[in-house]
Amino acid sequence: MAKLKAFRALRPLPAASKKIASRPYDVLTSEEAKAETKGNDQSFLHITKSEIDLPDGTDVHSKEVYEKAKANLKQFILDKILVRDEKPCLYIYQLIMNGRKQTGVVAISSLDDYDNNIILKHEFTRPEKEKDRINHIRVTGAQTGNVFLAYRTEPSIDKIVENWKANHQALYDFTADDGIHHTVWMIDEDSVIRKIEEAFDLKIPVTYIADGHHRAASAAKVRNSMGKEHTTAADYFLTTLFPSEQLQILDYNRVVKDMNGLTLESLIKKLDEKFNIELHQKKPVKPSRLHEFGMFTDGKWYKLTSKPSTWTDDPIGVLDITILQNNILGPVFNILDQRTDKRIDFVGGIRGLQELEKRVNSKEMAVAFSLYPVTIEQLFTIADTGNVMPPKSTWFEPKLRDGLLTHLIVDEI
Repeated sequence: MAKLKAFRALRPLPAASKKIASRPYDVLTSEEAKAETKGNDQSFLHITKSEIDLPDGTDVHSKEVYEKAKANLKQFILDKILVRDEKPCLYIYQLIMNGRKQTGVVAISSLDDYDNNIILKHEFTRPEKEKDRINHIRVTGAQTGNVFLAYRTEPSIDKIVENWKANHQALYDFTADDGIHHTVWMIDEDSVIRKIEEAFDLKIPVTYIADGHHRAASAAKVRNSMGKEHTTAADYFLTTLFPSEQLQILDYNRVVKDMNGLTLESLIKKLDEKFNIELHQKKPVKPSRLHEFGMFTDGKWYKLTSKPSTWTDDPIGVLDITILQNNILGPVFNILDQRTDKRIDFVGGIRGLQELEKRVNSKEMAVAFSLYPVTIEQLFTIADTGNVMPPKSTWFEPKLRDGLLTHLIVDEI
């Protein structure tokens, strides 16, 4: 059963929460992070993307970057920009985007659960991304990135969370520049903390990594490599756990750099073997159901509807990204491995279909494909059966902000 516990968070004072809170390190380039922190020397990006404080051209994976992150974190603590709670607490983190609300419990989760598949995964990690976060955690002594976990909705946990929200003042409450409303409550009553910990232990057999596979894997590898420096705190990693019925997965679309020698006419002819094709001219095609795709090329949108021969009934074979790979990307465009092929790129649904049009119309890319989002039940089924999704299959929104709650794995920075 799922083991989580309270922790002594390192966090900002309430008045500074909006200024400090930052988007996750891995959704921004160094240039975007530098622009976003202009005029804000308290942004948590100075810790998670500390290359912004070093000369242009600095290797983002160099020792200097991680040492700068540690120095910045230490300075934030010395200047009391960040303070540490005196006692272990749990926290409630609520996000509202476009009127949709999701509310999770912030806690530290057991890395033994991660190793023993009580916390289930659904995608492979990339060694270079793992190495980056391993170095960041090891040098700073802090887990600055929150791992987004999902669990099958349990009404008894919802009841405890909603009761606390209704009867206690929020610790943080602000709307970020992107319009997402963030609210955090601190649960500091031992009896309520025990109720939540026991509810997960008794009623939640497994949890699922929704977003943050690299952060979780890195935390586990740091723990396993600490040797004599090992601390009890390092046996856990920073997580926010959300009930499944509140979650939304957005589409994760594809753009392809060239036509692999095909004309538009020959491309359509090849696709017609596996898909029913409708021309939509300039009207964007946002798929409305599984096994439906949009394609944009040469200034026109097409709707592609899969014929039954394009999929199988197993958990991976039924996915739309598998259908796209097996029937279009591989045989038509000769893209055999989406993780390594430089001719393909990925566009999160949060950017809209206009981003697909922009990249094709600019001639940077030749063709774009819009997909229907993976469902949360598909994700759970794949994780439950020990399968792994194709790369870049899920895009969760809204994103948790870094800097509001940090887990230290050492006693002193």
